[in-house]
Amino acid sequence: MKQLLIFLLIVGISCSSAKPDKNYAIAIHGGAGTISKDMPDSIRIKYEKSLRAALDMGTNILKNGGRSLDAVMSVIVYLENDPLFNAGKGAVYTAEGTHELDASIMDGKTYACGAITGVTTVKNPILLAYDVMMKSKHVLFAGPGAEKFADKVGAPRVPNTYFDTENRFEQWNKSKKGTVGCVALDQEGNLAAGTSTGGMMNKEFGRVGDAPIIGAGTYADNLSCAVSATGSGEEFIRHGVAKTISDIMKYGKKSLKEAGESVIFQILKTGDGGIISVDKDGNIAMPFNSLGMYRAAANSKGFETIKIWE
Repeated sequence: MKQLLIFLLIVGISCSSAKPDKNYAIAIHGGAGTISKDMPDSIRIKYEKSLRAALDMGTNILKNGGRSLDAVMSVIVYLENDPLFNAGKGAVYTAEGTHELDASIMDGKTYACGAITGVTTVKNPILLAYDVMMKSKHVLFAGPGAEKFADKVGAPRVPNTYFDTENRFEQWNKSKKGTVGCVALDQEGNLAAGTSTGGMMNKEFGRVGDAPIIGAGTYADNLSCAVSATGSGEEFIRHGVAKTISDIMKYGKKSLKEAGESVIFQILKTGDGGIISVDKDGNIAMPFNSLGMYRAAANSKGFETIKIWE
């Protein structure tokens, strides 16, 4: 009997000291809007291939114990460098035929955040937004001020024509919605969210959308969730969509799915767009009310998806 008790004690100690599987999750979007289901297979495959590469990149960082902030930045830099998406290299044209870019990022652990809007020569706006968060006492720099801050921190620069692409030029004078974003939960339980965009096609007079606005297009809180939005920026600003979803979870005690769907389907109008979100437990929700939304997600439990339409 004594030997049995010793054996059970040893087994108990061993079991209690065993580390549980580390939980992580990631979700990505590449914009929402009127995405035709008649899209040629050759084009669809290009989008899915890019989303796959971005998803694998972010997942590998999280799987290997990396920070959610690093996963978010790496994914968004990849998408900013891909001309398929309305961010960075693929940014749409303003009414004056130029490009103005916005981005924001937020750390759900500390509530630290950084954003830039209206930059014209910064190659990867999400990295400058991170510098605002880490290297300044402010949250948001705009236009010439953001460019001066880029000088100060030595952000990589390009001529505005770098952002030109033939596809975007052909879309000039047409309405185009879209943004890129990423949300992630790392193995330490920290959430992060980031969003980057080339804005709205033909935007005028210094227009700013939701992407660089903390609480509208981007929000992260370790007590609830991380959110990145895409679609009609003005509507996401009016309703503070990203933070509203977090607040519904924190104070209304709703699930991530319930909180997201209540905002996307009950507050916003059909066609306004959608969000990607991850909560503190690793649950993922990506509701949208537009025709389509480029999106991808994965978690530590083996879930994985890449989709454009329902």
